[in-house]
Amino acid sequence: MPATEDAREELQRQAADAARRYEESAPERERVEERLAAGELFPDAPETLAVRAERILYRGGLSSSAVVASIHAEPLDLPQANERIINLSNELQAWNFLPRGARAASTVARITMRQAGREIPHGTGFLVSPRLLMTNQHVLPDADFASRCFLEFNAQVTIDNVPDSVVRMECDPATFFTADKPLDFALVAVAPAADGRPPGEVFGWNRLSAQLGKLVIGERVNIIGHPNGRLKEIALRDNTLLVRLDDFLHYKTDTEPGNSGSPVFNDQWEVVALHHSGVPKTDAQGRALRKDGQLWRRGDGDDAIDWIANEGVRVSSLLKHLANLATGDLGPAPRALLAEMGPDSGLGQVIPPSPGETPAPPLPAQTASAISQHVTPVPETTAATVTSAAAAPATGLRARGTAFGGGKRHLVYLHGRSQHKKNPEALRREWTAGLNQGLTRAGMPTVDPADVWFPYYGDRLAALMGWTEAAGGGIELEEFTAVTAAQAFAAESPSGFYEQMLIEAANKAGMPQDGPVATEGFGNALEGRLQRALSWLAAKSDVDEWTIAIVFRDVSRYLSDRTVRDTVLDTVLDTMPTSGELVLVTHSLGTVVGMDLISRLPDTLDLTLLVTAGSPLGMNAVNERLLAGGPHRPEKARQWFNAWCPTDAVAIGCPLEDPRWGKVTQLAVANGRGRAHNIDEYLAHKGVASEIGGVLHPS
Repeated sequence: MPATEDAREELQRQAADAARRYEESAPERERVEERLAAGELFPDAPETLAVRAERILYRGGLSSSAVVASIHAEPLDLPQANERIINLSNELQAWNFLPRGARAASTVARITMRQAGREIPHGTGFLVSPRLLMTNQHVLPDADFASRCFLEFNAQVTIDNVPDSVVRMECDPATFFTADKPLDFALVAVAPAADGRPPGEVFGWNRLSAQLGKLVIGERVNIIGHPNGRLKEIALRDNTLLVRLDDFLHYKTDTEPGNSGSPVFNDQWEVVALHHSGVPKTDAQGRALRKDGQLWRRGDGDDAIDWIANEGVRVSSLLKHLANLATGDLGPAPRALLAEMGPDSGLGQVIPPSPGETPAPPLPAQTASAISQHVTPVPETTAATVTSAAAAPATGLRARGTAFGGGKRHLVYLHGRSQHKKNPEALRREWTAGLNQGLTRAGMPTVDPADVWFPYYGDRLAALMGWTEAAGGGIELEEFTAVTAAQAFAAESPSGFYEQMLIEAANKAGMPQDGPVATEGFGNALEGRLQRALSWLAAKSDVDEWTIAIVFRDVSRYLSDRTVRDTVLDTVLDTMPTSGELVLVTHSLGTVVGMDLISRLPDTLDLTLLVTAGSPLGMNAVNERLLAGGPHRPEKARQWFNAWCPTDAVAIGCPLEDPRWGKVTQLAVANGRGRAHNIDEYLAHKGVASEIGGVLHPS
């Protein structure tokens, strides 16, 4: 709803440009419509469908655990598998679809201008960071105009159909303002609330993402805005993406001119575009037509135009523009404000601060905490705790008695990564509790934790690796994402070993060799490769990107640093039996350590059973760096049992199919949702526990 003549003229120019692009894309749109009419749900490129499907799975786009389990149970590279995932996401909305939509709606504000003592609704905007609001350039053409506007949050009716309490907040273009006419967007700072809190802390904000996979042709979109200045309204899901251009999207929706500046959401309530114009039907000369087919005249009003589609600016294009802005002459304070848009935007890593730059004022503690929760960093630690761990690391636990074979048979647990600062006794009980569940299911005698050997190297490994690992390897808060951590891990890895492992794992999980990178056109190539691999593994498994990134870093460090390897092995050997029969149960990184350990066991110790669970041994990058070198069956192991879960991203490469592994009994298990890599889940499986119990208590 343009409030000035200049704004009206700019809106008409934008509509004319949109109509021209719509006409130029007619052949592509016609192909899409033909494929839709033929029954093809999502007429998009196969690689685009694959990336979209993995993002839906990773972002929780399918809420039903039964549906997710059925998908994971099938080969995800079958034809139409990705289309099925996307269609299920379209058709099966969780109960929280509407509450999440309400949360997204709270970030949307009506933009109102002050003019000659009047307050005139002018457009829509939405928060994209704790302190920044996005709208169209034709709504806020410059900083001076923005200073005469204010924002109205909660301009809506309540659940009881009565007007809500509107909250006014002021634009603050003196702190930050930028606009671009070709992309028709403006970004302006918003002044804090009366209590000093930034608006994003009060109303929430939308995390714009540079990653692929947010929308495909044929999928629905949702738009929230203030059409013609009215109270907040929503165009929900009956809206289909028709054409994807370099910088714009065309879609069919019921929107009106007042929706200028509205966010366009997918069904996961991620912003995919900035709505900026309707597409009018035009004649051969490109002139807008009325609904009755006659030429439209300015006095007819916008409602008389025959709007045939709508156009939005792609989020990826907006972020590319902002990335270029950040690499230019933008000062440190504005650059820091852009970085607050969050890790998915990619803007926090575009350019480092110059020496001597003064950063922007820090966010309030509550907002910093909210950002921290959003990016899900691992728990904090301090240099003091690391030093303490190095000075006095916890030690392993020896078994107490003669429970197995009169003391001639020993059960040993060998843990994996991320066990530093933990109580070895509590860990031993946790493993045993899982094993006892499985033994009970198998009808076998249970185990007392005190009868189990538990070598513990968690604290010593942490000290060797110089952790602050719990703080993401020293990564600052605004960089706290799995991909930025992976970049740091790759940089410290010799000969590209870390990257090699991660890419091999993703390839073994079926990642297309020639598919798109995960970011849309900016950022370095390594970031794109690592993000794509992490996203693919997370989508095809039940393990989050952070866990995948850090597990592979620890495996990389263990296999490439001889000091780390020798110290870990020596630490484990300090808490091992020296004679008798050995049942060695290993997990995660512990399976790699265990394979190396076997070569150092004394001849007086008979390895009766080796158990590997959730193991990365199936990857060539890993097994080639074992002390024995390459796939091999340990000669000392009489029996070898390998358990793996298809949704465990660390167990990629399992089952172990290379014939050089020799005779290995292997079992695929279905661990619980969200616990695919957990050792207690593996041990609680009847098949896994019965293998162990059968050797501990032979009939």
